[in-house]
Amino acid sequence: MFKKLTLTAWSLLIMTVATTGNAQAADPQDTLYLELDSGRVTIEMLPDIAPKHVERITTLTQEGFYDGIVWHRVIDGFMAQTGDPTGTGMGGSELPDLPAEFSDYQYKRGTIGMARTQSPDSANSQFFICFTDDGCDFLTGQYTVWGQVTEGMELIDNLSRGEPPVTPDKIVKMQLASDLAAAEAARKAQGTVVMPSESAPVESPSPEMMQESDEITDSLEIIKEEAAE
Repeated sequence: MFKKLTLTAWSLLIMTVATTGNAQAADPQDTLYLELDSGRVTIEMLPDIAPKHVERITTLTQEGFYDGIVWHRVIDGFMAQTGDPTGTGMGGSELPDLPAEFSDYQYKRGTIGMARTQSPDSANSQFFICFTDDGCDFLTGQYTVWGQVTEGMELIDNLSRGEPPVTPDKIVKMQLASDLAAAEAARKAQGTVVMPSESAPVESPSPEMMQESDEITDSLEIIKEEAAE
């Protein structure tokens, strides 16, 4: 018995540590939800290696900039690119271009980099997601990495191919996990207090309910009398 309890305690401890670790890894302020028609893609942003780019993505996301933008360049075995409001690959936001934040973070499947022109300091709003481990590895140290897909990569795999695709997919909505959580908390808070409607009819108790109530009262009286004796 003691052995079983000890094992259970250790199991709970391991689960607690694992849960805590996951909670730390999934900071809602650094987590993006990219909604497609086919479902949700979860992205972990990497402010430690590209703080200015993460700040830019966060700003544009909160402004709703990416909502409705198409995937204008999707190359099989390489990457899927989006973030241009014109859908041509030539546009960007009205914000100034960003200085490069190159790192040794290895490009792999699900890695998200910032698109740019030949100038290293020309990234603005466009980004791309790599399809495979080796399809983008040559970009390491050449294009700023700012995020990594953690869930829903299979949805990116299914995007329509082309430069541009004949019928391009689009980002339905992009939002921070922290903003979504705050909105849901506010919605729940508004619905916690439910006031009865003044016009709602008051239902009279049925004869069966009245009889049941009388029987309960009689039973209580008998119990009181027996206790007194």
